[in-house]
Amino acid sequence: MTAVSFLDGGLGQEINKRSERSNSHKLWSVQVMFEEPEIVVAVHKEFILAGSRVVTANNYTATPFRLAEYGLGDKFYETHQLSMELVERAIVEASEECGDNFNVNIAGCLPPLTASYGSALALGETEAYNHYQNLIEAQENYVDVFLVETVSNIKEGKAAIAALKAAGEKCFISLTMSDDLSNNLRSGETLAQAIDILGAEGLDGLCLNCSQPETIDEALPLLKASGIRFGAYANAFESVEALTPKSTVDSLAARHDITIAAYASYALRWAAEGATIIGGCCEISPAHIAFLHDALCSAGYEPTSLV
Repeated sequence: MTAVSFLDGGLGQEINKRSERSNSHKLWSVQVMFEEPEIVVAVHKEFILAGSRVVTANNYTATPFRLAEYGLGDKFYETHQLSMELVERAIVEASEECGDNFNVNIAGCLPPLTASYGSALALGETEAYNHYQNLIEAQENYVDVFLVETVSNIKEGKAAIAALKAAGEKCFISLTMSDDLSNNLRSGETLAQAIDILGAEGLDGLCLNCSQPETIDEALPLLKASGIRFGAYANAFESVEALTPKSTVDSLAARHDITIAAYASYALRWAAEGATIIGGCCEISPAHIAFLHDALCSAGYEPTSLV
């Protein structure tokens, strides 16, 4: 059987949707974590029981910049510690139901530092490197691996890779693409440029995430040709154009055509093309992941951990 590192789905969005809040906070699921931590444990556990073997901590918006902007700068380490405690609780609870044959990686998240999707507010490479160092330090004693996610520009990607290498960590990085099928990052830089520049830094894996499945279909051949281990995990938003800096996910809508079976069909095509890191992003639920897990197994793949 071909091993596929099997990630979870749209953790933050799933947590946020289950919250009792009438309006989303600008810190998204991190704010929910402080108010309703049991939701975070429940969502992690559902993804694990669905078959995920790499689960990412709920700290996507817990960057030094974002926490400080919304009055929580003094809770940086507390926020990351809480996210780790909750994912560890979920693994313990899930293991009690799954038995001894159970291996799940905890992934630390290295997200965009200032805003998702837009590169206009991205920090300079040196400043970004320092922020990523802080994020790695806050998580490294708890995690098995780091995922650099939703990178919209080459500069931020280089900074994250440099910080991981300085810490002696493996480098798995995921880029977010413009959904106009141009094979450009959301910054306007080409995917080909990103592969050349970031690939030269030395990568353990290169993925595409938080883009529409059709966008990933279009771009995947470039990843396949790179010779780097590659993968994908798409979102199911109609569009992300409405999510401007300092707005909330309340401005976004889910696609109704990305059913659990439809998403599995996309992901199975990616696996057939050689993708060995697969999961889901925003609006991809535990039900999507459970269906995909079974579909991968039926197609001769073995969902496994990442490291």
